[in-house]
Amino acid sequence: MGNRQIFSKLRVVFGAKLRSISADILSRWILYFKSQPLTVSKKSAMVFSPHQDDETLGCGGTIALKRSLGVPVEVIFLTDGRYGRPEWITPETITDIRQQEATNALNILGIASSETHFLNQIDGSLQNLAQEQRQYIVNELVKRLQSFMPEEIYVPHRKDVHGDHEATYQLVQEAIAASGIQAELLQYPIWMFWQNPLSFDLNFEDIGDAYRLAIDSVKDRKKQAIETYSSQMPGLPSGFLQRFFLPYEIFFKS
Repeated sequence: MGNRQIFSKLRVVFGAKLRSISADILSRWILYFKSQPLTVSKKSAMVFSPHQDDETLGCGGTIALKRSLGVPVEVIFLTDGRYGRPEWITPETITDIRQQEATNALNILGIASSETHFLNQIDGSLQNLAQEQRQYIVNELVKRLQSFMPEEIYVPHRKDVHGDHEATYQLVQEAIAASGIQAELLQYPIWMFWQNPLSFDLNFEDIGDAYRLAIDSVKDRKKQAIETYSSQMPGLPSGFLQRFFLPYEIFFKS
């Protein structure tokens, strides 16, 4: 291995380590010093997830707490997750695997298969939809919203630095406006803390809208549900999951 290759490899390793450290520091700073306490409510909830695992990472504890109180919760997956896969697995196979993993994970959290819905849009496509396809998705979301009439809606954070995640936020916002329903919107971060610390995009107003929900009583169930997504574990950066094993979940109400 030449010097250039060694330097390139070290740069990748160092960059990943820097992101891990900065993500841990930033998320804990917001969690323990800047967030306000949040109590689990008995309001019905609909969780919108770009991929199969985002809902459990961001809201798994909240889902489990609500279901333990008998609160209705439904989960909507927007994409088929076909590109979250090792190279030797075909897109068609990983789609089936991830749907089954999602069903199993949500069963652990208390969600029945009948309360889980898959829109099966192509993974990675949500930011660049043709107008006709975009309107189709919004119409489908409107149908789900008007059928279930949730009192709370959970979506990825609008600054989650992932195309499908930020697009999910926008699509859900359009659907809420078109549906005419009144519901409280809570944004959950997945990749937001993992970006380059020099390009972190949260401002003081965003941080001021942070809330923390204690999930101590269901933390182990959330961890078990996360681990159900075994197809996704190898592809995640080192240290990425640690924040999701904490006894709190972070939400933003802005």
